[in-house]
Amino acid sequence: MVTKGEVNLDFLRRAQKLPRLGTGISTEFGARSDGLDINRLSREHSNLVHFLEVGCDLERGVDLDTLEWIQKGLPTTYHFLDVNLEESDDLPKAWLAETATLATDLKAHWLCGDAGLWHIGRRDHGHGTLMPPILCTESAAEMARGVRAIRAATGFEVLPENPPAHLYLGDLHLLDYFAQLLEQADTGMLLDVSHLCVYQKVMGFDLTDGVDGFPWERVTELHIAGGSSFDFQGRTFFEDDHGVEILEASWQLFELALARSTNLKAVAFECEHNRIDEVLPIFGRLADAFPLVAGDSP
Repeated sequence: MVTKGEVNLDFLRRAQKLPRLGTGISTEFGARSDGLDINRLSREHSNLVHFLEVGCDLERGVDLDTLEWIQKGLPTTYHFLDVNLEESDDLPKAWLAETATLATDLKAHWLCGDAGLWHIGRRDHGHGTLMPPILCTESAAEMARGVRAIRAATGFEVLPENPPAHLYLGDLHLLDYFAQLLEQADTGMLLDVSHLCVYQKVMGFDLTDGVDGFPWERVTELHIAGGSSFDFQGRTFFEDDHGVEILEASWQLFELALARSTNLKAVAFECEHNRIDEVLPIFGRLADAFPLVAGDSP
């Protein structure tokens, strides 16, 4: 959390207080019903899986698997799934207060979430359809205000994530958009390399377009996940399916980001709907690339 003594420090100094969490797994409410047992995975492979990223909305809260993880005192982060970061008006006091309370109960080390639109119009029960932000300077400034407001109200660092999409609007490259956002919000970022890979491909850019000049020192967490392609009306699109077939281009971006992200604290593999035996090789590769050493664990 951001303490009173740290509130006036810039992010790069605040980041020194954030713990190195190592490699982790993301989950959402009820993921075990068609996926893996996160607690068994942690119990049997604690050398590979060090923290849990809790995908959460206030409507559903957390499930029993997440509660078991928390009761064991293992590290978590809170990934919100129910706020439009692009709309600073989408931050009612009740949502801010309840989110802060739940994150505190989870003993989360920071908040993070897709920097886009989770709903159109007023927030409603069962309405959750993620769209990316409009990639323009006005949107970046608006989102920066939202990030600052959440950080001030909750006391947690807020790491915006680049969301997946099949179509992006706006005149900025995605990395230029986030560079503006991060500077104006004075925050870190959760960079999803698989989402970035999809963006570069669907926009027709080279894999490394935009990486030079991006503030890599602000990348606090990395995500990687499986993906698949499909064709529609003569065009190829990519699905962020959270499987275990990770595109080689995603691995290339992961290695690039790992080398440049000097303040990296965590790496999460999004694979909640797969068997333990299927995910272990990838966790092994990630843990080798970003090891948790003695003294790192919070």
